[in-house]
Amino acid sequence: MSAGTPVLSHGADMRRREFITLVAGAAAAWPLTARAQQPAMPVIGFFHLTSLETNRENLAAFRRGLSDTGYIEGKNVAIEYRWAQGRNDRLPTLVGELVRRQVSVIVILESTNGALAAKAATQTIPIVCMQAADPVQVGLVDNFSRPGGNLTGIYLLLAAVAGKRLEVLHELVPAATSIAYLRNPANPVFAETETREVQSAARALGVRLLIVNASTTSEIETAFADLVQQRADALLGEQRRFSSYSP
Repeated sequence: MSAGTPVLSHGADMRRREFITLVAGAAAAWPLTARAQQPAMPVIGFFHLTSLETNRENLAAFRRGLSDTGYIEGKNVAIEYRWAQGRNDRLPTLVGELVRRQVSVIVILESTNGALAAKAATQTIPIVCMQAADPVQVGLVDNFSRPGGNLTGIYLLLAAVAGKRLEVLHELVPAATSIAYLRNPANPVFAETETREVQSAARALGVRLLIVNASTTSEIETAFADLVQQRADALLGEQRRFSSYSP
């Protein structure tokens, strides 16, 4: 992978921390080596939609990936952290801070909206992302074979297999005629992409699909009460974390 020819990988069968290790390797191999001629220590702008408290294991995997390529935080690379605390409205501001800081590369983990905000903020600083919505459909890259621009990363294929998950659920509960789909509207880009896949599968199976929105713990509790009233036979959840910090 090089700064001139970014490549976007996709897959769904590896654990999240293994993906994050790969993202760290991509961040080091692509822009950091490309800017190695600069005398100052390179700086990685690390952005996540959630918080430090919920990402300590992910950070350990990220630093391990950097270490595997010869970069040690505080020794030969610096990292500027930005945490959105679950607020999508903060994305442009936080990404803008990293752009003004003139970091060597921006790393966006598990946030399609964050990747879109970074792409809108800079066409020159390399961006390495890991997210679940189809990057071509949402406009992050032109296509998989020739992504173009300044963005590369890993596509988790979560939305693409949503219909298959509904099929598996229906096989497990064949008598179900009404299936609820619980999604997180805090990430509309991913939610809308996955919803289309689920709706298509529901039509093919001939089942009634009940779409219920929830982002926080209290909203999830309300949603479950509503599903009981609507007599849903089964429940399919959006394949992301459901909390107040859901990306």
